[in-house]
Amino acid sequence: MEKKQPLRQCIGCGLQKEKRELARILKTPDGEIVYDPTGRGNGRGAYLCRDAECLRKARKKHALSRSFQQEIADSVYDRLEEAMKQA
Repeated sequence: MEKKQPLRQCIGCGLQKEKRELARILKTPDGEIVYDPTGRGNGRGAYLCRDAECLRKARKKHALSRSFQQEIADSVYDRLEEAMKQA
């Protein structure tokens, strides 16, 4: 029997997909916002489609600020976009 994959919702477009299909954005215990390519980093996670358009939508809606309950600087979004392009 196949193991059931957990579903997560993209904070950009709102679609639900399997966890492994989405990119995980992580708020580390010391408050840093980073791209988590492994999906197993320690801290609070938010999920995005692996698509630059979803990151733009999340930026416009301030979705990361809401998910992590803190203000997110534009430089953080720029850094995440670069990290997702390289992954």
